[in-house]
Amino acid sequence: MGSSISQSLLLIINTLGGLYILAVIIRFLLQAARADFYNPVSQSIVKITAPLVTPLRKIIPGYKGFDFASLVLALLLNIVATSVMLLVAGGLGLVGVGTIVAWSSIGLLAFILKIYKYGLLISIIASWIAPHSGNPVLLLIHQLLEPIMKKVHKVIPPMGGLDFSPIFVFLGIQVVETMLVQGLAQSLRLFPAVVIGI
Repeated sequence: MGSSISQSLLLIINTLGGLYILAVIIRFLLQAARADFYNPVSQSIVKITAPLVTPLRKIIPGYKGFDFASLVLALLLNIVATSVMLLVAGGLGLVGVGTIVAWSSIGLLAFILKIYKYGLLISIIASWIAPHSGNPVLLLIHQLLEPIMKKVHKVIPPMGGLDFSPIFVFLGIQVVETMLVQGLAQSLRLFPAVVIGI
């Protein structure tokens, strides 16, 4: 009985914490990509995250278009969520603060890579079924991916009307996930069940 309650609590914390951390990370990435601030999805993300980001901005100002307060907030929230999940799982006393911070940092990196990976997949599918859609979510995904795609297009330009750059970006994300995230996770003996983003 106790085990099922713990599992349920872990699921709730992971889901609710993950959704809010996702909103904070997306806010950071959209601002870094100079995405449309007046897009209704952008406005919703700003409203949801403002209560925690705005006070933190007084301590951590932005720099060259990067909203570091959002990034720091996402890391802090991941640290808190990881600590709470470890407490629920009964392993908080067994893990040091430095390890929790390292685990949370890896979780944050994994989260960012997943946002780009799934954004790329959605963009590819949308280009087949709704290439000229004015859907605000699709527009934001396009704006989020645009800075990366521009850099890749300089190296691998579209050929004969076919754009192979998404394949290479997707492959690059997979390589970073496998080599960096999973490698760091294994070296730090990361326990995925208590880290959001893994």
